[in-house]
Amino acid sequence: MSKIARLGAFVVLTLAILAAGVFVIGSKEYLFRSTYQLKAQFDNVAGLATGADVQVGGVHSGTVHSIELPHKPGEQVTVVLDLDRSTHEIIKRDSVATIETAGMLGNQYVAISFGSTGQPEVTDGEIIQSEPPLEMSELFKKASGILDSSQQAIGNATLATEHLKSVSAKIDSGQGTVGALVNDKQLYSNLARSTATLQTTMVQAQTGVTNFRENMEALKHNFLLKGYFKKRGYEDSAELGAHRIAGLPKAEPVKSFTFAAKQLFDDHDSAKLRSEKSLNSVGEYLAQNQFGFAVVVVSTGMEGDTQKDLVLTEARAMVLRDYLVENFGFDDSRLKTLGLGKQAEPGPAAGGGSIQILVFSPGTEVPNEEVRPTGISSTAPAEQPDKITDVATHLPKRVTQQ
Repeated sequence: MSKIARLGAFVVLTLAILAAGVFVIGSKEYLFRSTYQLKAQFDNVAGLATGADVQVGGVHSGTVHSIELPHKPGEQVTVVLDLDRSTHEIIKRDSVATIETAGMLGNQYVAISFGSTGQPEVTDGEIIQSEPPLEMSELFKKASGILDSSQQAIGNATLATEHLKSVSAKIDSGQGTVGALVNDKQLYSNLARSTATLQTTMVQAQTGVTNFRENMEALKHNFLLKGYFKKRGYEDSAELGAHRIAGLPKAEPVKSFTFAAKQLFDDHDSAKLRSEKSLNSVGEYLAQNQFGFAVVVVSTGMEGDTQKDLVLTEARAMVLRDYLVENFGFDDSRLKTLGLGKQAEPGPAAGGGSIQILVFSPGTEVPNEEVRPTGISSTAPAEQPDKITDVATHLPKRVTQQ
């Protein structure tokens, strides 16, 4: 073969290799295949570069065509994706694009999830949904924070162990009360005897209280004392707080009935009803109208003992409630009581106390019910009048009902 023929063969072979390389590279970059474009927007592309892979369902199906920076702050970075036309059937409007990393330190690529059946197909150039990428730097910062917290916790545990060792050593050597109790058998025996004596005393005290209650219950039915309980208007003071609420709601009542205490009760210190018929208008209203809940609010004048007046108002509220419930048909769980004790009463009720029955509309929230035992002095008696006064300041404007 001549020299010219060999040169020609070499040129032809070189051109064939070059053409094959072009086709291989073009196939990878989708230069010679039918494609379409989609866009995804991110706040940060986390190092994604032009020409990076695009995977659909984990399969290489396209490349990153370009990355466009926003025109002004506050906008997002737009990533333009070239995708093989075959993916058009599985990428839908609800598909999501994310920026993933190949391994811990690998290159970034774009992953697109499959769409849902029945969702519309995407169109060429459409912007699909995206999720922010997980940045390794942020992950390392969080891991570093967790390690620092763990080291601090280990240090605290070590310090606590040292303190525990110190305390154990003192107990073993007999220092302090616990050490003396552990090492001195005589002290332990004396303490055990004292504890047994205290338990015996407590049992005796509980037995005495039980016997006292039984005796009081018997006295209630004794004919010599029936007059006392009849005059008082009630027997068991434990029942006074069964339907008590802590205060009144902020809402205005839809109906209000007001009476002077002397209209309804026998005496200034009695909870026995004298004129029940005066309450019939209240009972008829509650039975014939829809309402959320109602409250029997009772107060006394400023004279007398504060604690006794508080119990008296609670007893009167209970007696009024019992009369309305027993004689008129309505949901008795919606009738509450509130004894205020001493309150300044201007006008005709001054000095004798007053009764208000406030009716609130459906939907009004009922204040929490109290659980304070009635008839037992508070642990902070000086604060009780202030509490009553605070409740009274929220009483709505009165409407006298004849």
